[in-house]
Amino acid sequence: MFFSGIKQIKSKEELTGYIGDPSPLVKAKPIDHLDSHCRTFLAHSPFAVLSTSDENGRCDASPRGDHPGFVYILDEHHLIIPERPGNKRMDTLKNLLENNRIGLLFLIPGFGETLRINGKGVVIKDEEILAPLSVRGKAPSLGIGVEVEECFIHCAKAMKRSGIWDQERWPDTGAMPTAARMLSDHAALKGQDENALTKRLEKGYREKLY
Repeated sequence: MFFSGIKQIKSKEELTGYIGDPSPLVKAKPIDHLDSHCRTFLAHSPFAVLSTSDENGRCDASPRGDHPGFVYILDEHHLIIPERPGNKRMDTLKNLLENNRIGLLFLIPGFGETLRINGKGVVIKDEEILAPLSVRGKAPSLGIGVEVEECFIHCAKAMKRSGIWDQERWPDTGAMPTAARMLSDHAALKGQDENALTKRLEKGYREKLY
């Protein structure tokens, strides 16, 4: 392993010795339910990152985005995230069938703090439950149900360091290759050049969001 010859932290005790203990506020802030503040945050959030792992611990982080408030809150301990049309890899769903642990990170554009939710996830196919998540007359065929175990607000330091909401600090992407070029080089499939993939992506974004 590449890192085997590099000095590493080997225990939680050693890590705490390097970093120190969290403040009383940090220790006290996690709650075990969706209170009014969590609900308000979710009502304004159009984007989330879902973290899961399979039975062997292989991890995946997958984005989800929709209109603000796209998460359906059933009660203070349960929410549902719609599974919109995608690339059919289904990494998150497959992982949940092997390991039901899930971590969620919700963002609000222009807002520094984020909301973290941890718990257990299931893959839902119940049409009645999923019907309220319809958009443009189309209900999702599946959803991710989450049993909430822990919620807390994460501070804005990462957002401030990155300048993610400050347009003046955004990097110039003009010299970057297009997403279609990256896909073409990575996949190296015959007949799937940059132009063909650009058209394919544009068609998907135009016709298959819901």
